[in-house]
Amino acid sequence: MLLIRSLLYFGLMVLSTFFFALLIAVFGWFLPASASSLMAGWWGAINLWFLKWICGLDYQVQGSENIPDTNALILCKHQSSWETIALRWLLPFNQSWVLKKELMRIPVFGWALAVIKPIAIDRQSGRKAVKQVVKEGIEHLRKGQFVIIFPEGTRVAPGERKKYGIGGALLAAKSGYPVLPIAHNAGVFWGRRGLIKYPGTVQLVIGPLIETKGLDTAEINRRTEKWIEATMEKLPDRISV
Repeated sequence: MLLIRSLLYFGLMVLSTFFFALLIAVFGWFLPASASSLMAGWWGAINLWFLKWICGLDYQVQGSENIPDTNALILCKHQSSWETIALRWLLPFNQSWVLKKELMRIPVFGWALAVIKPIAIDRQSGRKAVKQVVKEGIEHLRKGQFVIIFPEGTRVAPGERKKYGIGGALLAAKSGYPVLPIAHNAGVFWGRRGLIKYPGTVQLVIGPLIETKGLDTAEINRRTEKWIEATMEKLPDRISV
């Protein structure tokens, strides 16, 4: 039954992604940027609804009051595909994501991404990618967007951790914008390479803003990692039976 439900959700996710990506790719060039952001947000909302009613996978958010009225740099734990869906709906819609440029080559989906204007990097280019994140990130922040980065660079299984890259912290240090850290345990229910979605409730915690003015890159990274990883230790890392 888990497999059937997961396959049903997968099919609906593909269809909904194609539908919204086509809308954004066709109309996004003529409508205000806020309209494309709104459509992307509704894509996230619909998929969260599918997950709840088909797979029994719900979510609970703590710390919503920490989301600032103005924009910020968001550094989030990366365990699953779930957060790439959920953050579109749970955060203000004016978002720019740092993502791998290969995604831009996917027909229709990549066209929609081009409209939304993410920061598409070559993860193998090292310092060049970091400079790109800083340069384009500052531009997006100054336009009033939330810039979203997964500091570990890739999905990490529950109970594991990976070195935090400096790109996000360097962007914060150079721009002076605060960091909003986010922790969650979505990987417990939707594995990083898994098809099965287990029923349960994802716990997502939004931390207090980390003010970055006067701090260097290393200290920003240290404070961000310390809060995220300490919060992760408090969250369930396995399914209760």
